[in-house]
Formats: sequence, C-alpha cells, structure tokens
Amino acid sequence: MTTVPLILVVDDDVRNRKLLQILLEPEGYRTLGVGTGEEALVSVAAAPPDLILLDMILPGVSGHDVARELKSHPATSNIPIIMVTAQADRAARLRGLKAGAEEFLTKPIDRAELWLRVRNLLRLKSLGDLLAHQSASLEERVQARTVDLQRFSSAMDATEDAILLISRSTLLFVEINSTACRMLGYSRAELLGMGPLDLGSDAGEQPKKIYDAEAELGATPQLVEMQLRRRDGSSLDVEVRRHVVPSGDDFVVVAVLRDIAERKKADERLHRLAHYDELTGLPNRALFYATLTKTLVRAAELSSTVAVVFIDLDRFKSVNDTLGHAAGDELLRQFADRLVGCIRLRDTIGRLGGDEFALILMMEDAQHGADKVVSAIRDALRLPFVLSGHETTVTASIGIAVHPVDAPDAESLIKFADTAMYRAKQAGRDTYRFFTAAMNEEVLARLDMEVALRQAIANEEFELHYQPKVELATDRIVGFEALLRWDRPGFGQIAPADFIPVLEEAGLIVKVGGWVIETACKQISAWMKSDIGLMPVAVNVSALQFSEDDLEAKILRSISDNGLPGGLLELELTESTLMVNTDRAIETLQSLKNMGIQVSIDDFGTGYSSLAYLRRFKVDKVKIDIAFICDITTNPNDAALAAAIIKIAHSLELEVVAEGVELIEQLELLRHYGCDQVQGYLLGKPVSSVVAEAMVRNDRAPHLAVAH
Repeated sequence: MTTVPLILVVDDDVRNRKLLQILLEPEGYRTLGVGTGEEALVSVAAAPPDLILLDMILPGVSGHDVARELKSHPATSNIPIIMVTAQADRAARLRGLKAGAEEFLTKPIDRAELWLRVRNLLRLKSLGDLLAHQSASLEERVQARTVDLQRFSSAMDATEDAILLISRSTLLFVEINSTACRMLGYSRAELLGMGPLDLGSDAGEQPKKIYDAEAELGATPQLVEMQLRRRDGSSLDVEVRRHVVPSGDDFVVVAVLRDIAERKKADERLHRLAHYDELTGLPNRALFYATLTKTLVRAAELSSTVAVVFIDLDRFKSVNDTLGHAAGDELLRQFADRLVGCIRLRDTIGRLGGDEFALILMMEDAQHGADKVVSAIRDALRLPFVLSGHETTVTASIGIAVHPVDAPDAESLIKFADTAMYRAKQAGRDTYRFFTAAMNEEVLARLDMEVALRQAIANEEFELHYQPKVELATDRIVGFEALLRWDRPGFGQIAPADFIPVLEEAGLIVKVGGWVIETACKQISAWMKSDIGLMPVAVNVSALQFSEDDLEAKILRSISDNGLPGGLLELELTESTLMVNTDRAIETLQSLKNMGIQVSIDDFGTGYSSLAYLRRFKVDKVKIDIAFICDITTNPNDAALAAAIIKIAHSLELEVVAEGVELIEQLELLRHYGCDQVQGYLLGKPVSSVVAEAMVRNDRAPHLAVAH
C-alpha cells in the first residue's frame, strides 16, 4: 500500500497555512500546519514529514535556523525544504540556499508552480533515498542502481520536465526519462551514449569542477539557465535544476530541465508591455522618464543641453467623437510615424498617454535646436491625415523646457514642458511656447489652490448662496439658483471663476457637485416643512458630473432621502456639456425627466448647439446668457437676438430665463419681449438661505417696486 506523503506547513500566519493546505490536499497530500520554528522542530522530531513548506520569516526561531538545524542531522537532512518568502532578491535566496533549502516559492503562491515543485522534490527525495540505501557495498550499489534507475524511469516518464542523471566520473548520462528524449530529439539509446558536453551544456567550462563545487554545498539544488542544442541543430532555452547525490565514491548529478522558451517569450512580451506603448510602439511614460534621467547624466558629462518637448494634439477628442475610437487610434499611429521622421536617430520620442507625446533632444544649443524640430513637426502636421476614408487636418500645442536652464531633473523638466504646452493651448492652439519662470509661479499658485480646495472639501468650508428668480407675470419669487461659495481661511471669499475651474481640472468637481445637489435638496426639504412651502432650486451640473454613469442614481437618492417631488429640483447644463456625447445626453435627460427633474440650458446662445439639437434635447427652459443682456438696451443686435431666442423657445414650448439683469430698462424690455423669468443684481444678489427666506416672506423681490 502506497503511503500518502505528509507535508509540514510552517507559517506564523494561519491564513497562509490554511491556503497552502487547501491547495495541497486535493492533490492527495496529507498536511500538518504549525506556526513557529520551535513547533516545527518538535513536529519533525515526533513524525518526520516527507517535505516541509517553510516560511523564511518566523517569530523566535527563524526559517533559516530551522533549515540549518534539520540539515545538520543525518536523520532529517534528506527532508526537502521549500522556502516560502515574499522576498525576491538574490541575497535572500542565497541565505535560504546556504541554510539548506532545496526550492523557493515566492508569495503570492502560484498553484501550478506549488504542485510541480512539491511533486518534483518528493520524487527526487524518493530517488535520493533509494540511492542512499544502496551504498553499503559495491555489488549491492551496482545492483541497486539498476533497480533504482528502472523505478526512476518509470516514475519520471510522466513528468513534463526532462530529467537526466549524469555520472560525475564519466560525464555521461546514466538514465533519462522519455520527456528528455522528446525535448532534445534523441532516442534513449543515443542519449545514453552522450553527456552534457554533447548538448552544448557547460561548454568551455570544466563540468567536473562545477559538480564538485555543487557537491560541497550538500543537498542544495543549483538552478541555472542555459541554451542546449537539439538533435536537429536548433537551440533550446532551458532552466536546469541540478542536484548532486553521493553514490559510493562517485556522484550522480540529477538534472531537471524545464523548457522556458514560452516563458522567455512571455517575459519579453511583459517587458515590452511595461516599457513600450502598445498602440504606437514608442517608449511609454516609464521608459521615457528613465531615458531622460540617463540623458541628463550624459549631458552633464558632455556639457550639453537637453530640450524636453511636450506635444498635445488639439481637439483630439472631436476625432474620437465624430469618426470613432478606431480612427483616433489610427491618427495616433500616423502622428507617431511623422514624429519619428522629424527627429534624429539619437533623439528619443515617447507617448506619455492619450494624445500626449514628448521628445528628448540633446544638442549644443537645445533652445535653437528645439525650435527647428518644432518647426519640422508643425510642417509635418500641415499634410492631412486619412482616417476611415476621411481627410482630417490636425494641429498641436507644444511646450518646451530646457536643461539645465529651466530645471536640473527629469520630473521638473517634464512638468515645465507640460506647463508650457498648456500655455500654448491657452494662446489659441496650433502654436508652441518655451517655459518661463512666470509660468512656474502660476503652476505653484494653482497647486496651492488645489491643495486648499482638497482641505476645503475635508473641512466642509463650502456653502451655498441662493439668487432669486422672479416671474415677470406676477413679480413674485418663483425659485432660486444655488451658487457655490468658498470662504478660504486667511484669504476671505474667493471668486467662483477662480476656484471652480481648478475643481474641474483636479477632478474634484464631481464630489463637490454631488455635495451641492445633496445640500440643495436638504434646503428644499427644510423650506417645504416651513411656511416657505414649495420653492424650486436650480443647481449647475458640470460636464464631468453629467458624464457620470451613476448621476441619475445619485440624484434619485438625494430626492428620495429628502422626500422631495422631483419638480422642485432643477439642473442647469451648458450647451457644451450636452454636446459632448449627444446620444448619451439625450438618454440621460430622458431619465431625469422621468424622475420629474426640471432641466434648463444655461448660457444659451454662447455655445455651438443648433436648433435641431435643441429640439432633440428634453429640456424645460433656456437661460439667455448675460452677454446678450448687458447691452440689450443699447445694442439693437443684442436686443434682436434676445427677442429671437424668446420667440423660438416659446415656439418649442420652453420657458425663458434671462440672467444678469441689473437695470430697470433691461427688465422692462425683457417683459416687453415676453421673457418668463429674470434674475440678476437688480432683483437680488446671491444670499444665504436665511436671507433668501426673508425675501420670500416679503413676497416681492427687494428692488422690484422701483420698476413700477
């Protein structure tokens, strides 16, 4: 009857012990788990296991100490030990080998690797035991070797690894398994007349010295990678684990070969994925940074200058939106090819992500040289790109930073080149800018603002003010617009135009926007329960918020939690927000309408939507932008546009709100045109909720009487 192998699992973390036991027991192994080195030694003394899975780091007696103790006693020295560790460095492995471990497994454990390591070591242990028992006499040893090799051949033929036994004295194979024959292309008879040198193994070295050196390390297996020669002359990359077993006055070297061709290909693929952009084949951000760091060191040695050129395609998103992402990817590939043609072989080009590319240029006069390269890039862009059968013209915004003038290190150079690129975009796109110190001051101020805004979110420094909306038919307050305000500690009130763009750029607007919706809903609920009654409140929704997949769910939750009818919450969206993805916008607006939410288009007339889109969007109101209102009484064109917007909106059964009303004359003209609602400083500035309540209780807007 075959004895089921017993495996001792030593790990101070009970979860790790349980995991290893769960992985091993289905393979037919018995397991026993202990948590300390002391317990392991006691357990081995009581019932020696067939194999030990030993954590390297243990409380008290360490894994190294346990291994050394077991390997120092003949009764336990033949028990294979697999060190389990999270440390992958060479020094840690050497310490484990010196302590006597035969194998290593790196956390997290790979199930297949665990099974193979355990299976192979148990088989090798079985072989070692068999060989050791036959060393009493020469005749017994010769006879036992024949029996053992037959048993070994039968047991090893099923493994996927090639196993070869080598006589140290003759340097010939004395036994092989069938996998070795298949792997190397030789018959069994051919291989038994050959040795490692016939396969190209250890070529140019002295194998006997290598094996003798390995024998001095005791039972420690030696793992090496080498290239062998098959029978047909082709090369074979293998991982060889050699184990030297004493056999009388000789040694038998047990070599286990694993074909690592696929693994090496996978490693090469992983290396390429880790360092190169899959779409364009250019160095990615990580490799670009590493290359720039090395280039700066080289430039310092040669007293050269280095320019970092940061390139961003203008309006790349519109290509994706209109022609599709496949066309966008093709544009990036074609653009990368054109960039390669604009630089020298010794220069470096990388794709940092999205439509952002960067160059490293080392030359005597980096500023002058960068100017020439940028001119070549802009010339290359003047030729149209052919994408999905369409000719598309693309421009780029380019920023340049120079070492050592602008910055001494790679990170700062890239950051400054990026800053200069954004300045080029702000200048109208299709241009380039060199970095200046003034830009850095702006960046630092913006970063300071971003840090302060993050603190403001954490410290709940924001508040909502409410600006009244007055219905011209009744001269009554019929709603409010909730506006975000920030009293920054030590600075006072910060203008929304200064901090809201930073919230958007930093990606904080979604979180703050969610807070605005929730706070407005709470205020509506509080007014519902007071003598104010039902009072609609409008909130502004950014493009980032509107593109969220769970926007509708968040709004529904806020309405439900506060017990509101949907019609009391109004969302104000800009035309550009709706135009980002019209199909998605239409779907979202329909969902909001189903909840009873009111939707208005803010700043109407300043965007680029057409009347056809206005008809498709499910909205309730349009807000005439202040740009048309401020000169409505003095500029006939503005007056005509305002009148036309009101007439068109009414024909589509939409209400019209005019914002920015500051003069009685503006109010009366809008009343004459039939505008439904107005808001502006004439009727009331944004105020706290307490003041807003007082305004409602007074029943009329503060300055409305002046209009009559």
